[in-house]
Amino acid sequence: MDATRLGPEERAAAIERMASESFDVVIVGGGVTGAGAALDAATRGLSVALLEQRDWAAGTSSRSSKLIHGGLRYLEQLDFRLVREALREQTLLLERLCPHLVRPVPFLLPLTHHVWQRIYVGAGILLYDWLAGRRALPRHRHRSRRGALRRFPALRPDALVGAIEYYDAQVDDARHTLALVRTAALHGAVSANSTRVVDLVQTGNRVIGVAARCLESGREFEVRGRRIINATGVWTDEVQSMAGRGRIQVRASKGIHLVVPRDRIHGDSGLILRTSKSVLFVIPWKLHWIIGTTDTDWNLDLAHPAASRSNVEYLLDTLNTVLSQPLRRDDIEGVYAGLRPLLHGESDATSKLSREHAVSQSVSGLISVAGGKYTTYRVMAKDAIDLAARDIEKRIPESCTHRVPLVGAQGYAGFWNRRESIARETGLHVTQVEHLLTRHGSRITELLDLIRARPELGEPIEGADSYLQVEAWYAAAHEAALHLDDVLTRRTRISIETFDRGVAAARPVARLMQEVLGWDEATVAREIQHYDARVAAERESQEQPDDRTADAARLGAPDVRMGGAGGGTGAGAEVVRLADRAKAPSESS
Repeated sequence: MDATRLGPEERAAAIERMASESFDVVIVGGGVTGAGAALDAATRGLSVALLEQRDWAAGTSSRSSKLIHGGLRYLEQLDFRLVREALREQTLLLERLCPHLVRPVPFLLPLTHHVWQRIYVGAGILLYDWLAGRRALPRHRHRSRRGALRRFPALRPDALVGAIEYYDAQVDDARHTLALVRTAALHGAVSANSTRVVDLVQTGNRVIGVAARCLESGREFEVRGRRIINATGVWTDEVQSMAGRGRIQVRASKGIHLVVPRDRIHGDSGLILRTSKSVLFVIPWKLHWIIGTTDTDWNLDLAHPAASRSNVEYLLDTLNTVLSQPLRRDDIEGVYAGLRPLLHGESDATSKLSREHAVSQSVSGLISVAGGKYTTYRVMAKDAIDLAARDIEKRIPESCTHRVPLVGAQGYAGFWNRRESIARETGLHVTQVEHLLTRHGSRITELLDLIRARPELGEPIEGADSYLQVEAWYAAAHEAALHLDDVLTRRTRISIETFDRGVAAARPVARLMQEVLGWDEATVAREIQHYDARVAAERESQEQPDDRTADAARLGAPDVRMGGAGGGTGAGAEVVRLADRAKAPSESS
């Protein structure tokens, strides 16, 4: 039996256990922090239940810049401790924890002033390399203007006088979070997505559990635990309010990203540009570029933040100031928006709010963890479980997650070295084998076994030929995908890597999921209808002039999880309200 398998039968068994057992730790929120906390607790010998209202990484943790980095700009804020901590985590991820999911990426930082800027920026990046200690990535190097243009020919020659090239790393954030959940399951954690927490269970002034509802069946049940951990990101305040009070205040900052084909920009490295507000990244992403991000306050719908026309134009206009061939709106394949949970500070500018994290016991039995950045998820998880362990009446070992490879990491290097022979043995192209390896690592054997049994699963998905049919089938059978959107948006990135946003691929993917999940024809049609409506609503929102009108347009498509939206907390609106709001945009604009 594969303990890491998260199929429909395993989910049903997990809900039965949640309803009948009591756990050391119950974690609410299936983003990277909650999944990391589940792994930390499980590998210390604690019994763990992990609940997520929508899908694993459905909120912030699938909508990041997909970078594992120390944060150069924090050096300017003299936050050396945060940078050192992040760079240490970067090395762990690259070398030990998940080398199949995290990989190096070079960045070019153009210089626009002679001498002083090279000295100033060069000293900062030298310090960046030094803070990393023994680094898993190459050190930085200085480049002349001619050398920089060789590395990034798309730059206008008059946009720079030289450059500095340095290295960071990138990750498929949604797949990494999923790997955390599966690894936690390997160590005994039980987990259920599409399970909404509707309230806290209290006795006196102490929280002893959560009231939950399965959004697939409608079943309601309680999950009891010695400690409840609120790891819900931008919904932290709302979960704390269920207990009547909380010590952590979180503010949501919206960041949007554009995805364009790789051939639209000629460059062999990433690009980082200083802006008046923050920085702009141009990040190589397989056959694409990711361009982002914005950093603006957001106080509208938390489950489905919307990118407005002004957001899109800001990114295009900023990047086009340095490109010799400007990008146009019709070059854009995909757009995605996410919310960062920032700890409330005194400044009104979200770019100045704290990226550091906080862990606090809101009330007896309830611990909240919030803030931080994706790169330091493991530290946040450790701190949350350290606090939870203080009052559990048994000896709890120290955290060991710095030594626990994630699912797919064990043996990955050997499989990568054998990729050409694997291609010959299976009849796949070597690039297809590499694609599977960088998404599944050593678990590629499970997908290859499926292809041997059913050769048609080795064929590309119609409408998204970068992905194989076996990946959609495997997502439903092993990776907890319950809805079409789960596969197209998070198990794969078809929704942002194709010009039609995955509409053509939705049909064949729905048929593959039907085999695993037993959908009838009405369910298949409903899943496709929901996905098409989501794409249409997102496209409409991106034509709106501001956040309010964009939000109203995006909410025109109700959440496919019919219990409502809200990203793991149950704090979101019901589908009926979403539909009503979409019909009356004047009331929300």
